[in-house]
Amino acid sequence: MASTVTSNTSKTSRPGYRQLLRTRGAWTFLLPGFAARQPFAMLTLSIVLLVQHTTGSYGAAGAVAAVTGVSMALFAPYSGRLADRYGQRAVLIPGVFVHGVAGLSLTALALAGAPLWALFAAAVPTGASVPQVGPMVRARWGVKLQDSPLMTTAAAFESVTDELTFVLGPLLATALCTAVHPAAGLLTEAALTLIGGLLFAARRSTQPKVVSTAHARVEHASALSVPGVRVLIVTFLGIGSVFGGMQVSLAAFSQSIGEPGLNGVLYGVFAAGNMLSGLVCGAIAWKVAPQRRLIVGYAALALVASALWTADSALVLAALGLAVGMCIAPALITGYTLVEGLVPAGARTEAFTWLTGAVALGQAAAVTAAGQLEDRLWDGAGFLVPMAGTALALATLVALRSRLATRPRSRTVARVIGHRVPLTVD
Repeated sequence: MASTVTSNTSKTSRPGYRQLLRTRGAWTFLLPGFAARQPFAMLTLSIVLLVQHTTGSYGAAGAVAAVTGVSMALFAPYSGRLADRYGQRAVLIPGVFVHGVAGLSLTALALAGAPLWALFAAAVPTGASVPQVGPMVRARWGVKLQDSPLMTTAAAFESVTDELTFVLGPLLATALCTAVHPAAGLLTEAALTLIGGLLFAARRSTQPKVVSTAHARVEHASALSVPGVRVLIVTFLGIGSVFGGMQVSLAAFSQSIGEPGLNGVLYGVFAAGNMLSGLVCGAIAWKVAPQRRLIVGYAALALVASALWTADSALVLAALGLAVGMCIAPALITGYTLVEGLVPAGARTEAFTWLTGAVALGQAAAVTAAGQLEDRLWDGAGFLVPMAGTALALATLVALRSRLATRPRSRTVARVIGHRVPLTVD
């Protein structure tokens, strides 16, 4: 597959979003990819709001959402590995149908007042079948760009796209659950997943080619065998603790001040900070090594997250949430960029899903812990979870930073569109 990056691009201009979006065929998977990943940002909050409404407990709501997150985290890497081996379409189409049915079942059980164990049972397939569209889009960028300087820009663009969904998703879920019906958020999420997933799966021409059977054993070695990937998984677990802790604690805070609709706005401010910093991060021609950038950015995240529990007003909480969001994007972008140098091409979708799953697992644990703290302690006690999660992850990252050294290799770009002639770039 030809790249649209020309040999003089890296010499005459720095990589930017304009060059990235001119990549031939990019829009054919970007637009349906955005539609397909939008429901993911609605899922956890929709479950929390629905189950809290039917049970009256944030602890129960957090536990059901946590089961969904754990299930997704455990099954996502296998979904990614299957996509690497058999193709994205073969995994995505049955997955979205299973997710739709599971989401409807969870909704019906919650509204019927089913016992908590029944909600847990329905949450397992709901989480396990979440389509891994974000990693699939990142894998398609890898095919299009190969080793061009635009890979970092693409990682930033995808982070911004993810965060745009996390700006819109919580707002949409909160509006549907509070203004329409407590079940409206989860029902809409299931419908959008089905429609968006099928549209994305229809774009067959841009999906990574399946490796031939003769090379399957080499190309499909697990991404988890790479030491650097395991370090990044711990790092992303800490990021997930921020997302989960914020979702439950912001909802509880908004409820405590009598403004439940404010939850979506506060979470939107947090996600907006993430999105804006992601835009800036992708526009910078970095000269600092990604390993160092990750440590510095993560230290800033841990520091700011440690102040969340001190907020005593919506305005202060919004300001702190904005700052936390601005620290997350650089860490996410750098982590995804490191995968390009750490993992062979035949295992990258799996690697991306390990990281996405780590965020979901961290989020699930944080949702559970924050829900219990909000029920048992003071309003805002759930914000202690992001503080603890990022601090532990930072300590691990610093201790094992040497494992993030990337594999040495040449970088090549194409001279003309449609006819690749490898050129070594020093």
